[in-house]
Amino acid sequence: MDRRSFIRKAGVTGVGAAAAAAVTLAAPAIAQSNPKVTWRLASSFPKSLDTIYGGAEVFSKMLSEATDGNFHIQVFAAGELVPGLQAADATTAGTVEACHTVAYYYWGKDPTWALGAAVPFSLNARGMNAWHYHGGGIDLFNEFLATQGLFGLPGGNTGVQMGGWFRKEINTVADLSGLKMRIGGFAGKVVQKLGVVPQQIAGGDIYPALEKGTIDAAEWVGPYDDEKLGFYKVAPYYYYPGWWEGGPTVHLMFNKTKYDELSPTYKSLLRTCAQAADANMLQKYDYVNPPAVKRLVAGGAKLRPFSQEIMAACFEKANEVYAEMEASNAPFKKIWESIKGFRKEHYLWAQVAEYNYDTFMMVQQRNGKL
Repeated sequence: MDRRSFIRKAGVTGVGAAAAAAVTLAAPAIAQSNPKVTWRLASSFPKSLDTIYGGAEVFSKMLSEATDGNFHIQVFAAGELVPGLQAADATTAGTVEACHTVAYYYWGKDPTWALGAAVPFSLNARGMNAWHYHGGGIDLFNEFLATQGLFGLPGGNTGVQMGGWFRKEINTVADLSGLKMRIGGFAGKVVQKLGVVPQQIAGGDIYPALEKGTIDAAEWVGPYDDEKLGFYKVAPYYYYPGWWEGGPTVHLMFNKTKYDELSPTYKSLLRTCAQAADANMLQKYDYVNPPAVKRLVAGGAKLRPFSQEIMAACFEKANEVYAEMEASNAPFKKIWESIKGFRKEHYLWAQVAEYNYDTFMMVQQRNGKL
């Protein structure tokens, strides 16, 4: 073979090989180093609640885009695979690999569940996120979730919720006596001490129960979600704030065995996408609630604040419940002490800059200057 011809051909081959290598390296590094993974996620929410249900879809989309489609999580609405309030149980059992739910739904099994989401007179949304991400809250709650076969990450927040819809005005603590109210479990235990008769009713059954007088009041979420259910037509008094949900965290939970099998890259991406979905949900609620509350008032809703007498009485009874639980439940006590310690500091700081700035701007709004 001609020596020069050989070198020339070898050079062309080398260039071609280098080009091929460059094409290979141009592919996303994640796609090369991680296998295809397909999971199913059970939501606790119906598709009609587009913001809270949509949190799981936002998370799934971000994860798929970040992995060039290699890690795909299919989202199923409440009832499509399992009932909404059984989403975490199905994830523990491995029926699905993940769920999007609120941890206080399961407080009846152990009140410690509720601490990862929201409990009466705890932190607001910013406070909960600060505690979760920088106060050790994620790790503390996962110590508990590990005993349930789960690993969890914050995956949304509604912000402080409303106090609910009432068929009549509630002005004093005495007005609560005998009141039949649809209210979440943990808060129900508190108001029960003040004479309220708590009721557990699914979202779709609340309106007819109010209309027929089977119940006297019901709490749901906030203006944007409440508007869709039409409560103002049968229970016009709309109270605030929902002191039992100052900043409820919606969790993404994963079957712990399945989570532990993931590569470090996928675990990192799960955290990143979950935190992005967490922020996105709160941002959306902050945007859609203002026009919704205006529409509700225009439609006949009568906004009312809970009196300071009622708020103080509920705060006192909540502390009684906490004392009982701390005395009998070590995991609850460990997490609640962490939240309490930060709660004191959070509201100390909030009084300084945020409160004064927001109060000034609210005055300007009320004076028609904004």
